[in-house]
Amino acid sequence: MSDKAKRILSLLGFPALILAVLALVLSFWEPLAALFKSPESVREFVAASGAWSALVFMGIQVLQVVVFILPGELVQLAGGYVFGMWSGTALSVASILAGSLVNFAAGRFLGRPFVESLFSAAKVERIEAATAGGRAAAAFFLLFAIPGIPKDALTYVAGASRLGFGSFLVISTIGRLPGIVGSSYIGSAVFDKDYRIALLVAIVASIAFFLGLLFREKLLAFLSRLSSKHP
Repeated sequence: MSDKAKRILSLLGFPALILAVLALVLSFWEPLAALFKSPESVREFVAASGAWSALVFMGIQVLQVVVFILPGELVQLAGGYVFGMWSGTALSVASILAGSLVNFAAGRFLGRPFVESLFSAAKVERIEAATAGGRAAAAFFLLFAIPGIPKDALTYVAGASRLGFGSFLVISTIGRLPGIVGSSYIGSAVFDKDYRIALLVAIVASIAFFLGLLFREKLLAFLSRLSSKHP
């Protein structure tokens, strides 16, 4: 593929995907609204899928990761509610990994122009500065592990970085695991009507998320300084 064709794909790929998803949502708005009106309706839909229920859930989760503007925590909560904590966690981990690999491959194949079509150049530069040194793998791990940093969007940036494929698999999976387990546990607790535990875990997760947002820029600045000391 020529550089010009790759540049065109870089600029048009994600907007085209968003338009396709919006077209599907508008076409199937009524059944989608009925499906997501309550956790019980989601559970009934998945149960009606029979042997395909796990694949249906995983497909939704993969789509959410690729179209990262969709809220991933809600899908993970639904996984815990429908399948239980452990099965919900396993299905979420597998499908999030699959979606992350799609994003990583897009970032690696289409490069920085594609990534900058998703985010501002300034945001990409900040992440690159924080992960450019000899400790890039450790820096990316912190970014995936700290709450409040958009993990799905980060997988595109990781693809356009120097991070190796094997390192990405390990880092993205382990770094995201606590959040996935927490969301699945909340969903499972709600299904079991253990609302006090669900509320407690949700409060702890919300505090961690808020702290991650509050100190995100300071974390990026710290990682940038650390990278500059280890070229």
